[in-house]
Amino acid sequence: GFCTNLLLSQTPEHILAQTNNKTEILCELNKEQAGVYWYRWSQENQNFEFLIFYNSLGKATYGINISQDKFSVHRASSRTSCSLHISHLHTSDNGTYYCSISQASQLFLGSGTRLGVVDVLPLSLKTTQAPLSKKPMWCVTKSKAASKKGACSPLVWIPLATGILVLLLSLVPTAHRFHRLRRRLWLRAHRQ
Repeated sequence: GFCTNLLLSQTPEHILAQTNNKTEILCELNKEQAGVYWYRWSQENQNFEFLIFYNSLGKATYGINISQDKFSVHRASSRTSCSLHISHLHTSDNGTYYCSISQASQLFLGSGTRLGVVDVLPLSLKTTQAPLSKKPMWCVTKSKAASKKGACSPLVWIPLATGILVLLLSLVPTAHRFHRLRRRLWLRAHRQ
């Protein structure tokens, strides 16, 4: 579902960077939060990957196989601004990056920043930041099962719930194409 209240925004919307360089994605929060999650959606691998959780005490928890040398989070002194730093860029870092917060049993995702990593930058590229996005964020309601005794840690259920949502959204175009193909075959069979 979509949330109408803007709790966080991301800039820039798009980044084109050169391999072996570094980049930064900014997440602005409307108030101080207990922690900020960062995720990456890979179009190539069709998966949603948990990268890092940065809590209010400045402690970072990394996802599985996520390099601490590559990813780091910095929080501004105002504590309402948080940035993801990605170094040693490689084409495998291509994807859409999301900052996220958990509030009132819901997971709110920012508008996303699409990162493209290339070996050589185009000559006409201008490195300007896009204005703050006013798009609504996605939110996912925590299941009732997670509130029962022995429930999974938020570091497990949040990426899982978000991954399921993204997977379901990615199936919509496939279902539409299948429906059109089926209709075409039906029309062809009835013409003969």
